[in-house]
Amino acid sequence: MRSSLSTAALSEIVEMALSDHISFTQISAQHGVTPDEIKAIMRTQLKPGSYRAWRKRVRDFGDRRAHYK
Repeated sequence: MRSSLSTAALSEIVEMALSDHISFTQISAQHGVTPDEIKAIMRTQLKPGSYRAWRKRVRDFGDRRAHYK
């Protein structure tokens, strides 16, 4: 994870990643982070159970939709 990200940027990335309407590509374009870095940020910013629930939701939606995250 990049240490150069401000608290506000981290907060915005988390908010965007939690949204079902914003893809990892859009987050990457805006903040210059990779999908793996987004997942690492989410792992550090969310509680363990919340992180697992988020990953499950992203994975499940990705299985059902052609283009998701």
